Amino acid sequence: MARIKKCREVCFVPRCSQFSPPHPRGSVRLSVEELEALRLSDLEGLDQQLAAAQMGVSRGTYQRILTAARRQVAEAVVGGKALLIGGGSYRLRCRALEGQPHPCCQLCGKTAKEDGEE
Repeated sequence: MARIKKCREVCFVPRCSQFSPPHPRGSVRLSVEELEALRLSDLEGLDQQLAAAQMGVSRGTYQRILTAARRQVAEAVVGGKALLIGGGSYRLRCRALEGQPHPCCQLCGKTAKEDGEE
């Protein structure tokens, strides 16, 4: 029997859910947790151990998520396919104290108070 997939913690849900060339030759789906792994490693520059801790998974699981994400992005870019972002097994981790910046990333620049107002 397969093990139940644990929810991965992510800091944000992307506002843009699709990137596409003018005439796509199919599509590739990138889950929200795969995008988070790309963000943590390639944009924020975290090592795999720190990034895995932020997502609440083991380093090995993080590495598998990151490898899959990079493969899918490469397939979309090289193959001229649309990149669709969404789905997966995740939960939002940003639950900062009232009026304080989110502790997990620099990306959104919002405070917990602003989150509640949206």
